[in-house]
Amino acid sequence: MTAIKSNIDSLLKSLPNGVTVVAVTKTRSAEEAREVYNSGLRVFGENRVRELLEKKALLPSDIEWHLIGHLQTNKVRQAVGAASMIESVDSIRLLEVLNSEALRQERKIDCLLQVHIATEETKSGFAVDEIEETDWLSMAGALRAVRIRGLMGMATFTDEIEKVRSEFRSLSRLFNDTRQRCFSDNPLFNLLSMGMSGDWKVAVEEGSNMIRIGTLIFGERIKK
Repeated sequence: MTAIKSNIDSLLKSLPNGVTVVAVTKTRSAEEAREVYNSGLRVFGENRVRELLEKKALLPSDIEWHLIGHLQTNKVRQAVGAASMIESVDSIRLLEVLNSEALRQERKIDCLLQVHIATEETKSGFAVDEIEETDWLSMAGALRAVRIRGLMGMATFTDEIEKVRSEFRSLSRLFNDTRQRCFSDNPLFNLLSMGMSGDWKVAVEEGSNMIRIGTLIFGERIKK
């Protein structure tokens, strides 16, 4: 058994039912990613469109690719063509551009609204009050090729577990409030993506049903 398979098996045994693991293959080779595939995972995440395209061309076609990093509008055409989901939608403008491109390509694209819940200013996303004040029911109705599937967020990078828990709890509350307010008749709004290698257990305890895991699968990240 390889280290990657052992790590995945251990992670899956620790997870409750209903939580999807997005294997983050950022900086990892196609060979390493194939080990993940051979270990049973089928949802992969990449930060950059270029790396997603490169690995997608080399790996099995039944992998569901998620773009989890910031998406620039000049990369939207490639992202829509290659990704199954954009987890990092951080503006209404980006939603509109994605919708236009998906219509042009005659396909649907699933998206998550990224919410800024951390104290670091370097993290992007909608402000909490933007999510609370926007009429997402009308917005979703106007987006004929984009499906808003839920929310995504990243907690502050800190050893203060209670701070992380508080941030995840606030996002979980926002997710539930938004679903009740705008998506009560839309069962597709059902994903809350929060939690990474260092904090996934807290995230799942606070309601996450999608976690983005890299280091726990591959070991320490390769610096580039």
